[in-house]
Amino acid sequence: MAGKTESPKLLELFCVFVRVSALTIGGGYVMFPLMKSEVVDSWDWITDEEMVDYYALGQAIPGIIAMNTSTLIGYRKRGITGAVVAALGMAAPAVVVILLIAAFLTPYFELPWVQKAFAGIRAAVVAMIVMAVWQVGRKSVTSVVKAVMALGSFLAIVALGLHPVLMIVAGGFLGALLFRKEAGA
Repeated sequence: MAGKTESPKLLELFCVFVRVSALTIGGGYVMFPLMKSEVVDSWDWITDEEMVDYYALGQAIPGIIAMNTSTLIGYRKRGITGAVVAALGMAAPAVVVILLIAAFLTPYFELPWVQKAFAGIRAAVVAMIVMAVWQVGRKSVTSVVKAVMALGSFLAIVALGLHPVLMIVAGGFLGALLFRKEAGA
């Protein structure tokens, strides 16, 4: 197991994922840089490579990427209990914010200054998504073959309209065939 904290306390798991969830707007890709900063850089619970693997798996399985990833990390560090605690930590801020928005802010959504604020938030979210792509890409696309696979998948999705799940399955299949030596198999 990676990391200086082999078995973090459940409260640590909960608080880290509450912080990640509470401090980001825009979904799983936007959360990647902050989650990596917390679980890899600050707490050293997992490695960079494991973070990318968990994010890839979090996207490949049904559900919310950040929730899936936090659950996988929680499970890795503390088993079933850790998975549940990490997932609760990731969900708690969203539940509170959604309830507050529904209760108090819904009537104000159409106001011009609120619309302008959301336009600014969307622009910042795009920057965070680009940052997540850069961080994942730097760790994942480490050879010409992997770069061709990444570009091919991107083009197949964008230009040909192929479903992303098909590209994930194809990537897994090609990876199993092409990278056996890298994994030590």
